Amino acid sequence: MDFEYKQRTAQERKKVEDLFDYEGCKVGRGTYGSVYKAKNKDRLSTIISDGKEYALKQIEGTGISMSACREIALLRELKHPNVISLQKVFLSHQDRKVWLLFDYAEHDLWHIIKFHRSAKATKKAVNVPKNMVKNLLYQILDGIHYLHANWVLHRDLKPANILVMGEGCERGRVKIADMGFARLFNAPLKPLADLDPVVVTFWYRAPELLLGARHYTKAIDIWAIGCIFAELLTSEPIFHCRQEDIKTSNPYHHDQLDRIFNVMGFPLEKDWEDIRKMPEHGTLMKDFKRSSYGNCNLTKYMEKHKIKPDGKAFHLLQKLLTMDPTKRITSEQAMSDPYFLEDPKPANDVFEGMPIPYPKREFLTDDEEDKGASGAASKQQTNNGSSNHGQQPPAKRARVMPPTSSTASSMVTTEYQHMHNVQGQGGSQQMAYNSGSLTQTSSTATSAYQRF
Repeated sequence: MDFEYKQRTAQERKKVEDLFDYEGCKVGRGTYGSVYKAKNKDRLSTIISDGKEYALKQIEGTGISMSACREIALLRELKHPNVISLQKVFLSHQDRKVWLLFDYAEHDLWHIIKFHRSAKATKKAVNVPKNMVKNLLYQILDGIHYLHANWVLHRDLKPANILVMGEGCERGRVKIADMGFARLFNAPLKPLADLDPVVVTFWYRAPELLLGARHYTKAIDIWAIGCIFAELLTSEPIFHCRQEDIKTSNPYHHDQLDRIFNVMGFPLEKDWEDIRKMPEHGTLMKDFKRSSYGNCNLTKYMEKHKIKPDGKAFHLLQKLLTMDPTKRITSEQAMSDPYFLEDPKPANDVFEGMPIPYPKREFLTDDEEDKGASGAASKQQTNNGSSNHGQQPPAKRARVMPPTSSTASSMVTTEYQHMHNVQGQGGSQQMAYNSGSLTQTSSTATSAYQRF
């Protein structure tokens, strides 16, 4: 290529720093880079000229990762109100940086659930719409149905990857984000081991994956949505596991299966006939005794959290958390469930016009990042020193004790934050910020809060 032409095109190429104000506006840091809240400088620009707020995701390193390539390729094709919108990709040839421009979402389910957990522990009411959980779940299902209808599996659904828009033209709209693990599945399915041996963040991983299933199905996303639904209803992760999420090529994980069985009960072969075909079925039968989980079922677990077993929400949750993936409800079937057909119907604004009680994201400073990194490293050393499980990787794990009191709930909050900060796959905006003081409202908001 002509050298002068290359120079001329490089000079004409629009640069991120020329188009946007984002310095000092870092809202978080993930595995693959930093995320900034940005506004366009030039209202007359032909590229971005609407004055909206955007999220600028800087992908660090020399070049671009395969995960980022997949995310870019998919998001350029996908357009749906409940899927995060990739506005533009900027390539900086001089410093080999890649910038992704997204719509900015002020909230995500991880922070929302954390806020409610803290309020629950301190017995402070949060004034939210009675229908908020239904609104959230329906929009998540709508976005996933669109992905599945277009032969895309998300493969990493969790609260941190479900964004919620703040004030603006899309107020209260759910956005499914972080497509770095997403895969097309319209071609003949490749065995699991030929791609990624382990997918989906630990606590949201379907039992068939934990038992070594070698093929992807849409059912793994549905199980993760069931986990998120249960978490919205109770403010607690339903399958939180004490043991670390050790990233190995072996998908089988005893402690995570134990946690699932303690909530759901041990799967019977009459309910899941293909369980005998799972690669890890022999290990399962050697490690577990069905009699140990005779009194465990989802009804008992949800009743502890004051969720009525005869309600439509519980019945839908059962369908989403069906152990046999071939019997698990689909996103399309879930959207037609009686839970969504009864009044009040799901709304586009999950906040239904009410004031948003959740604090906005705070900007991070370099000092705060350094402190966070050193704190995580210190905690990691402590965990390694007290572990009985041999050598462990330097990150991507979660150690959580089950909550039995407000003190235990606070401990889960700390560890839950650690898991999502460390395990996060560099999603567009799944970053931690200080939740600030809780909004205290009148006691009339208690009933609405309890439904959360």
